[in-house]
Amino acid sequence: MTRPTPETLAHSARRARPAAESATDADHAGATRAAATPAAPGVRTPAPAQVSGAGSLVRSLEALGVDVVFGIPGGAILPAYDPLYDSTVRHILVRHEQGAGHAATGYAQATGRVGVCMATSGPGATNLVTPIADAYMDSVPMVAITGQVARPAIGTDAFQEADIQGITLPITKHNFLVQNAEEIPRVLAEAFHLAATGRPGPVLVDIPKDVLQAPTTFTWPPTLDLPGYRPTLHPHGKQIREAARLMTSARRPVLYVGGGVLKAGATEGLRRLAELTGIPVVTTLMALGAFPDSHPQHLGMPGMHGTVAAVYGLQKADLIVALGARFDDRVTGKLDSFAPDATVVHADIDPAEIGKNRHADVPIVGDARHVIDELITAVTTEQSAGHRADTTDWWTQLDDLRRRYPLGYEEPADGTLSPQYVIRRLGEIVGPDAIYVAGVGQHQMWASQFISYEKPYTWLNSGGLGTMGYAVPAAMGAKVGKPDTVVWAVDGDGCFQMTNQELATCALEGIPVKIALINNGNLGMVRQWQTLFYGERYSNTDLGTHKHRIPDFVKLAEALGCVGLRCENAEDVDRTIEAAMAINDAPVVIDFVVGKDAMVWPMVAAGTSNDEIMFARGVRPAFDEDEL
Repeated sequence: MTRPTPETLAHSARRARPAAESATDADHAGATRAAATPAAPGVRTPAPAQVSGAGSLVRSLEALGVDVVFGIPGGAILPAYDPLYDSTVRHILVRHEQGAGHAATGYAQATGRVGVCMATSGPGATNLVTPIADAYMDSVPMVAITGQVARPAIGTDAFQEADIQGITLPITKHNFLVQNAEEIPRVLAEAFHLAATGRPGPVLVDIPKDVLQAPTTFTWPPTLDLPGYRPTLHPHGKQIREAARLMTSARRPVLYVGGGVLKAGATEGLRRLAELTGIPVVTTLMALGAFPDSHPQHLGMPGMHGTVAAVYGLQKADLIVALGARFDDRVTGKLDSFAPDATVVHADIDPAEIGKNRHADVPIVGDARHVIDELITAVTTEQSAGHRADTTDWWTQLDDLRRRYPLGYEEPADGTLSPQYVIRRLGEIVGPDAIYVAGVGQHQMWASQFISYEKPYTWLNSGGLGTMGYAVPAAMGAKVGKPDTVVWAVDGDGCFQMTNQELATCALEGIPVKIALINNGNLGMVRQWQTLFYGERYSNTDLGTHKHRIPDFVKLAEALGCVGLRCENAEDVDRTIEAAMAINDAPVVIDFVVGKDAMVWPMVAAGTSNDEIMFARGVRPAFDEDEL
């Protein structure tokens, strides 16, 4: 096949800005905040100018420090594309608006900066609904800019009209319908500020076509007008002291760490707090990498497919200190039976989360970074006064569980390639410095279990919404944001077929992502549920990618401008991964043809208690209740 050369890339690719190989907690947490302010550090304050509304939009993006926008032009947004042609902002032309949204999300998750996507009115805007909802569920800072029909046509069912402001109202942190061109700088500055501060989230800016075409005077910086929006960053001292008292007296404590710790750039503080107290740590699916997997205090991931030690640690705790987590159903299982003996300290920047699912005995509203720093101080004071918890028996019990029920898998009896083996070897060969992006389903769970995450911001996935098709465009966005970092997408054959067209974007734009396609021929997680709960009646889960090899993923990869490889046996796994790692001038897709009957274990069936966790099919962990 002919690989695209730098000379054949779209002209916009030349505008890419280099990014650092890695970032500290402070760099990552500060990135969105810097980009969100009207006078971003290092960005020249532009002079006033007579421009169109579209020109004002593009100049606002430049002033906000935006370096890349993912999007597709169309009639209503077209005026914005003319000044964008001459802008320092790189535009990446995606193949579907859903790809633009997920790419903006991947960029934001990898860099800590606000991700930006753009689409036209009507179907262009509605194609952004899924990635907007995805970003909302996972608290990702994103600004979506959409064109709208001209103001006189709004409400007339005009061609390509959709009330995207109304449609996205429940799934955005805030949204705007711009009424005149003079508002554009202020609205853009407010949108970025809202997206990046407090609990991050997506913000929509809908701009009618006639507003984009109208003459205006661009001035910067604008004055923000956000009455009532004052996120609480610093926690109340009394609550912190009470939490510290509990942490230094509990006998079975657990630190329950959620994605908010990553959003706040608080992972260094988390490690200090954990080591200071000696308390076991569990990290949710959204928090993998916030605490090193290899750390002796890490019990693993809790929840439906979490480790036995993590699930039982939460279930039998007498104190749960929740940091930036929201007690979602995949962690708690049947809510009324979750951790019945635990006192709960719940710290979150969003007060709406505290007490929403589980009563908080000690509610703490504040940014996780400030909460953790102040807890360290308060715990140190308690320990200086001679107050130290004795968790020796607790650790003895947890260590016994870790020894007896480690994460593992059985090799397929029919000799087919084990997906768990593929993913484990991928993590071992590629290493902890890479960014891993997962789709949704079995491969997502195996990637969370069998790759060791030692560093923050190296694991991206769709946790809350569970969006099939997330991985390829999110990996694209992550690679754009971190061009010097190796980015692997671990995807399934079902997810991959939803958004693989964005590999054409990657090939043309010089974005060499790598895809580990776990091809089991089926919608794997749905098939697992049909095996366990529907009497092995496999209704509409066979995708035909094994039986008929439709599509042939190697040929498809090559047709999309990528290098296509295939691996069907364990002996070739290492060689194939190493071959992909040696290619850095084009995207690579590896079709790992794996067995269809592998399952994800451990498992807590939906709607059941965490007490009913299954270590493997037909195997309940032996756990002596009297020991606790």
